[in-house]
Amino acid sequence: MSLTTLCHLRHQMSLQRWRAAMDTYLTLNRGQFRYTKSTIYTPVYKNPLTIENSRRKYSVKSNQRSLSQINHALKANEYSLKANAYDGRYNGAVKGFDSNILPSNSPSEDRRSAATCLQSRGMLFGVFDGHAGSACAQAVSERLFYYIALSLLPSRTLMEIEAAVERERPVLPVLQWHKHPNDYVSTDSGKLYFSSLRTYWQERIDLQEDEDYDTQGALRNAFKRLDNDISLEAQADIGVALAHFTPLRVALSGCTACVAYVDQDDLYIANLGDSRAVLGVQEDDGRWSAFTITNDHNAQNKEEMQRVLSEHPACERKTVVKHDRLLGLLIPFRAFGDMKFKWSGELLNRIYEARPELLIGNENAKMLPANYHTPPYLTAEPEITHHKLRPQDKFLILATDGLWELMHRQTVVEILGEHLSGIEWKKPVSGMYFTVGQMHRLLQERKRRALSALEDENGATHLIRHTLGSDSSGTIEHNRIAKMLSLPEDLARMYRDDITIIVIHFNSSA
Repeated sequence: MSLTTLCHLRHQMSLQRWRAAMDTYLTLNRGQFRYTKSTIYTPVYKNPLTIENSRRKYSVKSNQRSLSQINHALKANEYSLKANAYDGRYNGAVKGFDSNILPSNSPSEDRRSAATCLQSRGMLFGVFDGHAGSACAQAVSERLFYYIALSLLPSRTLMEIEAAVERERPVLPVLQWHKHPNDYVSTDSGKLYFSSLRTYWQERIDLQEDEDYDTQGALRNAFKRLDNDISLEAQADIGVALAHFTPLRVALSGCTACVAYVDQDDLYIANLGDSRAVLGVQEDDGRWSAFTITNDHNAQNKEEMQRVLSEHPACERKTVVKHDRLLGLLIPFRAFGDMKFKWSGELLNRIYEARPELLIGNENAKMLPANYHTPPYLTAEPEITHHKLRPQDKFLILATDGLWELMHRQTVVEILGEHLSGIEWKKPVSGMYFTVGQMHRLLQERKRRALSALEDENGATHLIRHTLGSDSSGTIEHNRIAKMLSLPEDLARMYRDDITIIVIHFNSSA
């Protein structure tokens, strides 16, 4: 048995409990929920037709979403772009990309970003999974790509940008964003963010870094510098009422990040936390295989566990990681923000005393963690991997853990690979020669696929549809999706997390 097969089986076994709970709900509960208020939050499953918890008692009432309603919900946030469909510099390796977000939290704590680096040949893609709110994920999704783009520029170009700003002339653009209209853009701290970014490029100019500055170093510095700026912005003038509400909120929340930078046939992945980057590889015999580029930064990763333990005294070995969580609280061992795990105890106490109104509603920030002796316990230094793209590398999937918790990477790649192969049947056949029999078979296949109401042009949407609606045999069930989408907001989180996916399609000649 291969290692991939063994991992696949192990993952399937870990999904059994989730599958059993979901199947019980989907089989025995039909339709829409009514609820009445209650008080205690511990879930209690009393009988197949009701689910009780602290705040709600749910009962079932017959109702079904139509196919059009399902499609509207699944496609509300989908976005697709072909490489020749925008006025930016073309990247020969990237054919295009699809992305989508399906929230579970309200509002969603996930974010996504995609942009073209206008002063180079590269394209940037990222998924960001927030926790303790969406503030950090929002800030990082808006800011990180600027730090990366500027880190990749030579000093000469940075000097041109600084001269334009100093003389109040138009600034050389560095990014072209590819955003869905629903992607929120914050305007509260624009001046502060620009000031921090300008200080960063000024320091790079002063250091006179040469033009062969390596890409991996640029990515690492961009991640660490942004996290440092988030920390400094939150500390500035903390005694001034309401002066820095947003920066402090960003600093006390957190997010993981998985970023891909594609420059011709060079693929770089910079990762913090437990989102993943997985390549879809098509073998010579046509079969699909998953090649995982990233490692999860959590207690399941023995090397990561050893790294965390080695950074603190031996007397803390039993308290640094408890119940597979950092200090018994945080699952990812690397993240942006989360200054509660990075600042000194003295600084945290001073902020809590000076700005108690900012901690209202944030239970996790109201006190120091237990056994908080030798901070920082958390880092924003990414693990960076370089991969040379090959002709068999057909696509890259970036996704938050909301996808990987419910579906094994090999299954994900097979579903998407087969879907993309099926799209080939839709291409025009003009200029091609067929026998009568070949044309008949082609038309029959197209008719069969046209009758499928579940066909998606967006690969990310297709994966989300399968994640919610596939049964144990992989068949899509319309009723299954309808019921999962009908879960009330405060119950949906018990069954799944926010799901954010970006699928990057590569040219075969890459």
